[in-house]
Amino acid sequence: MDKKVRVVIADDHAIIRDGLRSLISSAKDFEVVGEAEDGRRAVESVETLKPDLVLTDLSMPKMDGIDLIEAVKKRSPQTKVVALTVHRGEEYILATLKAGADAYVLKDASYGELMMAIRSVLKGKHYISPEISGNLIEGYLEGRKDQKELLIRELLTRREREVLKLIAEGSTNQEIADTLYISIHTVETHRHHLMDKLEVHNTAALIALAIEKGLVSK
Repeated sequence: MDKKVRVVIADDHAIIRDGLRSLISSAKDFEVVGEAEDGRRAVESVETLKPDLVLTDLSMPKMDGIDLIEAVKKRSPQTKVVALTVHRGEEYILATLKAGADAYVLKDASYGELMMAIRSVLKGKHYISPEISGNLIEGYLEGRKDQKELLIRELLTRREREVLKLIAEGSTNQEIADTLYISIHTVETHRHHLMDKLEVHNTAALIALAIEKGLVSK
């Protein structure tokens, strides 16, 4: 009998995990060998189970999907990763692909599309839901990206942008640490890096620049 494709599912909603397990298991050449309700447990499952493929949400507690993808690719480069998400924004898409995802599929996709994406990445290809891939191409062709803003976005890491957004929303260092599951020392380090990279010297100037460049909402 041919070896089955071993899959780990990561999603913080039990009902979604149940549905995905049922769908994936209905294909005779696949088996779900593990499930996780947060990013950290998903990484632990990958280290223990060595699956062929991880199917993951992006918004999860303890470790989000993008950090999970980076961790999986670092620990198990041969494991394919399919992001299954509601997020349609360019920033999410580009950050997810940069982290190493092999496919980006919207949660309103059909079972047929999901399986096509999974089978494509198992063959060494990449897959992006047609709806959002079209939007990405259209956006760049129309020149909607301001180049200076893009350069600033590239200058900051995703975690630095998360910290910046929380600073702009008025969160304290302790609140930021609690939200992102990091230490206060790490928050302070990110704050200093932000000021150095953006060449500002106080929090007010940092927030003003962030809003001006569209890195956070007003």
